[in-house]
Amino acid sequence: MEIKNGIKCVVWDLDNTLWDGVLSEGDEVTLKPQIKEILEELDHRGILLSVASKNNLDDAMNKLKEFEIDHYFLYPQIHWEPKSKSLDAIRQSINIGMDTLLFIDDRPFELDEVKSVHRTINCVHADHYQELLDHPSLIPAFITEDSVKRRLMYLEDMKRKQEEEAFSGTSEEFLKSLGMKFIISEAEEEDLKRAEELTIRTNQLNSTGRIYSYDELNHFRVSPGHKLFVCELTDKYGSYGKIGIALAELTDTHWHIKLLIMSCRVISHGVGTVLLTHIMQQAKQANKRLLADFKNTERNKMMYVSYRFSNFKEIAKAEDGFVILENDLTTIQKFPPYIELLIQ
Repeated sequence: MEIKNGIKCVVWDLDNTLWDGVLSEGDEVTLKPQIKEILEELDHRGILLSVASKNNLDDAMNKLKEFEIDHYFLYPQIHWEPKSKSLDAIRQSINIGMDTLLFIDDRPFELDEVKSVHRTINCVHADHYQELLDHPSLIPAFITEDSVKRRLMYLEDMKRKQEEEAFSGTSEEFLKSLGMKFIISEAEEEDLKRAEELTIRTNQLNSTGRIYSYDELNHFRVSPGHKLFVCELTDKYGSYGKIGIALAELTDTHWHIKLLIMSCRVISHGVGTVLLTHIMQQAKQANKRLLADFKNTERNKMMYVSYRFSNFKEIAKAEDGFVILENDLTTIQKFPPYIELLIQ
């Protein structure tokens, strides 16, 4: 069973994959052995779950409810259109890369159809489903508090989107109605597992693509020559969890941002540059120059845009593909008016 590392979501077919039998043909379908245990454990590990099935929506959802597993599946795609379309809808709804999806189906035709459209997706025949829990790509280094609550945080986000669609005011008025609080603190030891997880999982809003281990992050946390920031976002629906980190190297003359990461789940809330603005303010108060590393990973263009929006300019290029940016700190963006900022 060949699966790339970094799986964030497992998408299941239903007939003869999640259960034995074909629902639309009137079969008395029964769950395959160990399915409930597998779903529960993947959910506990913070791996999201969804469904892509050619079936009648109401019949399939009622059967999932009967089996008491319907709550595990985000953005289920149950209809008669090509499954490649279903996979794309799930990817867009969750806002992750296609290469972080794993699709499981019992029919080679369906696996081939999906793979022909989405070449980077991971596909596995349903015969191998009992091997999932032992595969390295589905075993995270740590199971954090955010991992365990990941599905629930996505469900909260679905409620936000539903409310936003029904909201009659402007986007800024809606964001203000959420009562968002952005909490910035210097990392404590209990934050490090989630910080490492962010370096591994986050691709779109990662300034360099660097991955740091728990031990490396702990070294920076206690080092007098570094600052390791973490941030959390909450609103009236609950907490988004720890959604960003930044690592700054401190010298006698300047601060140098070595890593800046923000979860893509919160970018639509206009908070992408809040942590960056805080660092700019801190560097200015310390009367230091502010530099930042950036490396194009082909997926992090949004982070480069965030730097440029905050008035960073390129001053040097390195042979390894890194770009050095500098901000003269003459103009620092204000924090969004719809966010309450808390510094701890």
